[in-house]
Amino acid sequence: MTIQEAILARHSVRQYQVIEIEAEKIAQLQAAIDEANADQRLHLQLVTNEPEAFSHGLAKYGRFSGVSNYIALVCKKGEDECMGYRGESIVLLAQTLGLNSCWVGLTFQKQPEQYTIDKGEVMMGVIALGYGIDSGVQHPQKPIEKYYKATGTVPEWFLKGVEAAMLAPTAMNMQKFEFELLSDGRVAARTRFSLVGNYLKLDLGIVKYHFEVGAGAGNFSWAN
Repeated sequence: MTIQEAILARHSVRQYQVIEIEAEKIAQLQAAIDEANADQRLHLQLVTNEPEAFSHGLAKYGRFSGVSNYIALVCKKGEDECMGYRGESIVLLAQTLGLNSCWVGLTFQKQPEQYTIDKGEVMMGVIALGYGIDSGVQHPQKPIEKYYKATGTVPEWFLKGVEAAMLAPTAMNMQKFEFELLSDGRVAARTRFSLVGNYLKLDLGIVKYHFEVGAGAGNFSWAN
């Protein structure tokens, strides 16, 4: 499965089978995490065979079950967009490995003994991982025109980028983002106003990664 195919196949999954992730897949995920952490802005940490984070009331409220593997989303303060971008690259890698996933911001119980949060860092949530009971379902979508601005003829690569971004996971499926094709060919990515704005920058990183995969990174450059 390619990353493009993973974007189409990936849906948020909350119920998991009690099956251990194979050692070779754990190794691939860990290698991707190590690469993401290499610039020292991120401190992602893979936690396996640990069911306590999703065994309390918050998880039940979020309709989670069977979760015993997750990535702790730890980063330096203010690196929300970077976390979203690199975290989603790992989510899609997991999908290519036959694993399901879900970004989780609140409905889990923190387990401080399972990961490290250094001075100047914050924990933004976790990414649940494992073999889902099912593959999840696609969230509802608005018309593509709601997600971009452009004048004149819109190139195919730009539309493919927006289409890929529309398939990205965002907090509460709000999709508060917009892309603009500027006159010089660069692309601007922005968030829109939301009353629940704590995760907007994280979401922006996620959708920018999707856009790059769909559009092809060699076809454009970011304006911001």
